Amino acid sequence: MSHAIRIYETGGPEVMRWEEVSLGETAPNEVRVRHAAVGLNFIDIYHRSGLYPLPLPSGLGLEGAGVVEAVGSGVTDLKPGDRVAYAGGPPGAYAEVRNMPADRLVKLPETIDFKTAAAMMLQGMTAQYLLRRTYRVQPGDTILIQAAAGGVGLIVCQWAKALGATVIGTVSSDAKAALAKAHGCDHPIIYTREDFVARVKEITHGAGVPVVYDSIGKDTFTGSLDCLRPLGMMVTFGNASGPVPPVDTLELSKRGSLFLTRPTLFTYIARRADLLATAQELFDVVASGKVRIEVNQTYALKDAAQAHSDLAARKTTGSSVLLP
Repeated sequence: MSHAIRIYETGGPEVMRWEEVSLGETAPNEVRVRHAAVGLNFIDIYHRSGLYPLPLPSGLGLEGAGVVEAVGSGVTDLKPGDRVAYAGGPPGAYAEVRNMPADRLVKLPETIDFKTAAAMMLQGMTAQYLLRRTYRVQPGDTILIQAAAGGVGLIVCQWAKALGATVIGTVSSDAKAALAKAHGCDHPIIYTREDFVARVKEITHGAGVPVVYDSIGKDTFTGSLDCLRPLGMMVTFGNASGPVPPVDTLELSKRGSLFLTRPTLFTYIARRADLLATAQELFDVVASGKVRIEVNQTYALKDAAQAHSDLAARKTTGSSVLLP
């Protein structure tokens, strides 16, 4: 028997249970994966708390890396022994072994280890669509990334810098400012003691930025809008401080005909062709050395509750992984 984290009700970290589970045979177009590492992401907290409701009981986790153990009928491009990784698909990555839809898996290059893969698939592909599709960053752009020392933030800082952008990033402490700066953030702003809107206007000589990438949500939303130049793009892609309240769209016109989008990775990789292209661009930029994936915390998978507590308390930097 293998083990997995299951929830039967929503709530705090204490609702997660480490249980024995039995897996059925792989169904047609499914693959059985034995995880070597599992990713930890804020969306897991949203699922556990009920902010993003799941049918209960449920597993948790959307990201992992491991080895194919078995394939169901109709699977032609994967075989037992293949190294694979994924982000998305049905929740349930917090497991030693699981069955997965084959079309949600990508083959993992030998140059990328399992811990790195589990730490980078969701956050790295998020960075890819933010920088290359939602607002396509150009050389000479100045961008703002909120939570610059987080998992997505550190990747965005490095990738945007490699694209020729000037990067402004908000962080909560001197230590996180140093970390963001070491990863390409030109102007770290410690929002706990600085007015980030005023600092962005100062850095841009009053012009504002063409895009803000904001995963914090409620606490920073209005300030992020105020950092944009006319016709700027507000990209709100997370809710670490809580969901953004309803928006009066007249506020967008008052601030200069702004654009507002609330994207998710899962829309951007819904088609397999997009998934493969997104993953390949991520693998390429990591292999080039332009983006380093920082796995700064590891936890035993059975200790996922502690990992959730640390992530919610902003005690983590970079990426965290759970090890079966």
